Amino acid sequence: MKPMKSMKQLGLLTVATLMAASLNASADEGSAIFTKECAKCHGADGKGDTAMGKKLKIKDLTVEAAKLGDAKIESTVKAGVKDGDKVRMKGFPDMSDADVKAVAKYVLTLKK
Repeated sequence: MKPMKSMKQLGLLTVATLMAASLNASADEGSAIFTKECAKCHGADGKGDTAMGKKLKIKDLTVEAAKLGDAKIESTVKAGVKDGDKVRMKGFPDMSDADVKAVAKYVLTLKK
């Protein structure tokens, strides 16, 4: 193998590793935010098996996350969920885009 190709491969491997680490850090940050802001209703595992989750008939995120995808989760975190005039989930319009993305990445890790 030529050294130049080997250096190129090493560079690509380094970039891929850094990107994977970045995604994990993002999901880890999202986990902390989810625990603080979302788990009281959605539960630590995202299944919605809490008193408030049952009262609001919250969907099981371990099933729903795969259907929703990043963009929908992010918009839901920002805007919340309304049923007519009734607020079913408060939104976090002041949450930074980075934190919203981190929460979405974490929610996606909950899927079955």
